[in-house]
Parts: sequence; C-alpha cells; structure tokens
Amino acid sequence: MGPDGLREIGRPAHAQVAPIGANFEWEGIVYEKTNHTPMTAEMTELAENWQTERDKVASWRLHVLIEAGYPLPLAERIAQSEADLHRAVELVAQGCTHRTAAEILV
Repeated sequence: MGPDGLREIGRPAHAQVAPIGANFEWEGIVYEKTNHTPMTAEMTELAENWQTERDKVASWRLHVLIEAGYPLPLAERIAQSEADLHRAVELVAQGCTHRTAAEILV
C-alpha cells in the first residue's frame, strides 16, 4: 500500500518510493485506488451500457452543434449539458452569437 490507502501498480522491483512532496523531473509512481465496494457483473453491465448510450447521445449532440457553427469548446460544453439542443440551433439561426447562446443555455 502506498500513501492514502492507494495500492502501487506497475513499479519495478528495483524502484524506490520517493517521499511525499519530492520534486522530480521524471514521471512519478502510479497508484491505483482500492475499491472497497465490489460490483456485480449485472451492475458493471448496466454501467457500461448507460455510459455507452450517454456517450452516443453526447457525440450526436456535439456533431449537431458543430454543424450549427459552434466553436468546439462551446459545443462540448453544451453537448454535455442538459441544454435544449434545438433551442441552441434556433438561437444561432435567429442571429444570436454562439457565445451568447451558450450563456443563455448553460
């Protein structure tokens, strides 16, 4: 176990653990947080399906917003939100700037 209850992974046997707060120019040690709540196969499957569907919807929303001319950062922010996608496109079509439309919607 490493600091804060994290389990070390991927550390070669010859590597040494550095003190907390040490400043090195090389990459640090990778830790994996232990999960004390086991997930059943059914819970894992539900979580994966939900994430997959949510990702598909967000991807489609992002595509529609980019086609409407939204800059990528604004389109990503709106796509991940609960904002009304049709309203986002309408505001721009009615002459609203993309930034102002994003401020109204999110």
